[in-house]
Amino acid sequence: MSKPMNFTSHPVTPDRWPDLVQLFGERGACAGCWCMYWRLPRAKYEAGQGASNRRAFERVVRAGRAPGVLAYVDGQPVGWCAVGPRESFPRLEKSRTLQPIDDRPVWSVTCFFIARPWRRRGLSVRLLQAAVAHARSQGATVVEGYPSVSRGARMADAFAWTGLVGTFERAGFRIAARASDSRRIMRRELRPN
Repeated sequence: MSKPMNFTSHPVTPDRWPDLVQLFGERGACAGCWCMYWRLPRAKYEAGQGASNRRAFERVVRAGRAPGVLAYVDGQPVGWCAVGPRESFPRLEKSRTLQPIDDRPVWSVTCFFIARPWRRRGLSVRLLQAAVAHARSQGATVVEGYPSVSRGARMADAFAWTGLVGTFERAGFRIAARASDSRRIMRRELRPN
């Protein structure tokens, strides 16, 4: 029988930047992304992969509003989930398939990154629940995500960075729109604290 996980989560504040760097490692999470994909125009994002995206994301973290939550197991950073007001992610506005479905203000969950040894252990659901709790604490009334649809075959980790429909369902989200054959818009309504 395996030892139970000592799971905690915290919003990413400037003092937690070193933990995020440790988690993302040399590759900047995935191919130098540094969680800037949804925050920058495509050309600027691609030109900045690596060090430039890292500096840009550090500025986001140091600006004051936590751009997401970190998961820890036994005090070590093992997972990340980006969450913030939809307007924090300008590329969502440019997306043809992920246009707003109504005029309600929403917080968006745009990205997950879980350290390889900790994948497929249920951390994504717990991380998503932590992201929802963070959004609620900041006054959010609707949290939205844009997961990929799994077609039965196991999806490569690199393609599951926006999450999977099942993860969102287990965290209390419901399908709000079928954005495309491969992606859904899912929502969770929140009651204020």
